[in-house]
Amino acid sequence: MFAYYFQLGLRSLRKNPLLTALMVLAIGCGVAASMTTYSVFRATANNPIPQKSSQLYVPQIDNWGPEDAAENKGEPPQAMTYTDATNLIRDHRAKRQTVLYPVSLSVVPNDAGLLPFMENSYAWYGDAFAMFDIPFLYGSAWSVADDNAHADVAVIGRTLNDKLFHGANSVGKDINLNGHTYRITGVVDQWNPSPLFFDVVNTNAFDDTTEIFIPFTRAVDLKISTNGNNNCNKDPGQGWDNWIRSECIWLQYWAELPNTADADAYRQYLNGYAAEQQRSGRFHWAPNTRLRDVTDWLDYQKVVPQEAKVSLLVSLGFLLICLINTIGLLLAKFMRRASEIGVRRALGASRKEIYAQFLIEAAAIGLAGGLVGLLLTGLGVIGVGLVFQPDIAKLATLDVKLVLLTLVLAVVATVLAAFYPTWRAAQIQPAWQLKSN
Repeated sequence: MFAYYFQLGLRSLRKNPLLTALMVLAIGCGVAASMTTYSVFRATANNPIPQKSSQLYVPQIDNWGPEDAAENKGEPPQAMTYTDATNLIRDHRAKRQTVLYPVSLSVVPNDAGLLPFMENSYAWYGDAFAMFDIPFLYGSAWSVADDNAHADVAVIGRTLNDKLFHGANSVGKDINLNGHTYRITGVVDQWNPSPLFFDVVNTNAFDDTTEIFIPFTRAVDLKISTNGNNNCNKDPGQGWDNWIRSECIWLQYWAELPNTADADAYRQYLNGYAAEQQRSGRFHWAPNTRLRDVTDWLDYQKVVPQEAKVSLLVSLGFLLICLINTIGLLLAKFMRRASEIGVRRALGASRKEIYAQFLIEAAAIGLAGGLVGLLLTGLGVIGVGLVFQPDIAKLATLDVKLVLLTLVLAVVATVLAAFYPTWRAAQIQPAWQLKSN
């Protein structure tokens, strides 16, 4: 019966091509607007590491005092000083931990035909690779011994490996970074979480793929300054040593805490550490600390752009208006077939069969609208850069999931919109239609 009713629906669509075109276009435009803005929203609101987002935490310690915290609604600074970060590393109260910051590294190729070039780079501890579930194509992370020895080692990305070593296994080979030679311990497979949760402060959560990682301890030895934010509440003085001993905040810190008990214990440790700094005279205020997991951290940083939220709400409102218009058009279309319905009812068709016929017909309209919406969504994704910043607009993609969601939304929304017109059609009394005809 489904095939029969579907065939009847297609015939009915051809009888009123203008009315059908209006409904298909209305549904297509409404669905396209919603799916285009949703493609941006889902990318920015995505959980970048769902398997571990409840185990990875960002600790915050107030090292600037109540006056600065008052400007941030009582919140501690978003980054950490070198003093606090290294103290937390030393105490090692987490299963895994890392300090990290972006560095500016120039790659000097061995191939004389290639000029030196810059790559996105980070200095952090070897624990970070296991913490963030970073996949390896070749080799592995450097060891704890390498961290402690401030070793000249590096992990590079797949794209850089393809460029320098033509995709071959480069583990054990050397790479020249800023004029220093590093031994490659591993090659990371494609890895670029979105949002870029591990360094929201410096990247606004969206950036190109990181291609080079070196040990934090070695970067500090070489006095490689941060390529990210560096905020100071007072002049730190001249020179590297004065800077890293100052209260300037420029480091991100992550701790892996497998369960709630570990997280509670770490919160107590943070408060105890801040209290210890108060007793030593460094802090002149009560402990003010925070500990947020990945999702809380992204919410706190307001990673989802406000314009993405507003655009999604506006587009959903536009879809609702399109569906209301579709309800009116379907009602007019179905009621024009009152005599046909009366004859079918007189010949024994039940209301259930009338419902089935007209809802399947509406589904056919929805499917056609979905195809139009799919085309318009593709155009919308291409032009989304006119509304959003380039680093966010590039995240909007028309993948298989979005294609299926577009078609399903169009069909389901149209069927729901058809319920009232179908109900009205099913209430038609066959006797009145037979008398009037």
